[in-house]
Amino acid sequence: MNYLRAEQLRRACVPALDDDSSYHLYEPIEGVEKLESYRVGGYHSITIGDHIHNRYQVVQKLGHGTYSTIWLARDQKDGKYVAAKVCTADSNPHEFSDLSGLSNSQKSSSTSLGKTMIPSVQDRFDIQGPNGAHSCYVTIPSRMSLSEAKDASYNRLFQLEVARALAAQLVLAVEYVHSQGFVHGDLHIGNVLLQLPFDLNQLSVEELYKQYGEPEFEAIRRFDGQPLSPYIPSRAVLPIWLGEASDKLKLSDAKVLLSDFGEAFSPTKQQRFKSHTPLVGRPPEARFEPHKPLSFPSDIWSLGCSLWNIIGQNSLFDGMFATEDSITCEQVDALGILPLEWWYKWEGRHDRFTEDGKPINRDPCRSWEERFDQDMQEPRQRKGMSRIEPTERDAIFKMLKSMLKFRPGDRASAKQILECEWMVQWALPEYEKIRRI
Repeated sequence: MNYLRAEQLRRACVPALDDDSSYHLYEPIEGVEKLESYRVGGYHSITIGDHIHNRYQVVQKLGHGTYSTIWLARDQKDGKYVAAKVCTADSNPHEFSDLSGLSNSQKSSSTSLGKTMIPSVQDRFDIQGPNGAHSCYVTIPSRMSLSEAKDASYNRLFQLEVARALAAQLVLAVEYVHSQGFVHGDLHIGNVLLQLPFDLNQLSVEELYKQYGEPEFEAIRRFDGQPLSPYIPSRAVLPIWLGEASDKLKLSDAKVLLSDFGEAFSPTKQQRFKSHTPLVGRPPEARFEPHKPLSFPSDIWSLGCSLWNIIGQNSLFDGMFATEDSITCEQVDALGILPLEWWYKWEGRHDRFTEDGKPINRDPCRSWEERFDQDMQEPRQRKGMSRIEPTERDAIFKMLKSMLKFRPGDRASAKQILECEWMVQWALPEYEKIRRI
């Protein structure tokens, strides 16, 4: 057993702080959804060969999110491959209507660039199972997420021109979502998908398996050896890999879709106080102003963190064994002292900083500039990739720092980001090359 696997099992045996249950019940399987979420209100059991809605034959698994599993299915009506998203029974009931509204909105020009980066819903239905009623919707399949592309690469970098194009499209997509009155609520590169650069529909199911591999399964086991409940399948399906390592992607491959609107909301219609965005990209007001509703600026903070992750090798803030205090510490190291009303509220500052924000006995304590050199410049230089020249670096700094203001009201809007120097001179021109292709 390798170290990573041993560590996964060790951590699985400790209490789960973010789960309703006190302990993990099942041996974790790498690349598979959280098995404890196969429960009433959770995931619906799906396997290869199932026919969903008497129309879609499941042929492979594409992936999963916190509130859904996503399956590659063959539409028996028109012979095309689709992505069938099967939501948890307790998922946001408004996700389908929000996504449909965004993809079919008449509030903006039909040529809106950001609109083309929102998945178009082809079908919608509900299925009933032992865990409840599950909303399902069908879209075109995607290739992989940006997170998966980075995980498949040893150096975890995109070529610079690709990173620029990806960043431009993500900002265009967020600007469109905001223009329609919605906050995405869960922006990170795991929810940014790359479109398929080829036509799967030309392949039969047998040809698909021959080219990309047969479905793979792994038995699900409880730690205590007891029989499985009726709420969970006996075997987990491992996701198919249709992707490519991030550093191998060409500019022509870099067409994105913004996915997973399970946390989306309209601030004018619904107040949302809690953020479920991963800690490394979670806006600080979610911690320090929990009584104030989140709004568009919360997306801007997460967007800034996502852009850093696209351009650089790693997250701006270190997510290894992250806690709220460790992330706040990282934020102060990189961006300076918190607003004073937050600073004095934060008990965790005492053993990390002096009262005026200077680090105490901590090494390394990385500044913004050090993070840029270590995450962007040095890895690119080691791999013989294009470095970021000083003028572009300064433009990136200016853009990201306008997004990563501690006070939500001080952050730039998505529209303002599109108009900033780096977008206009570096990022959007790379995206225009893709459009011409």
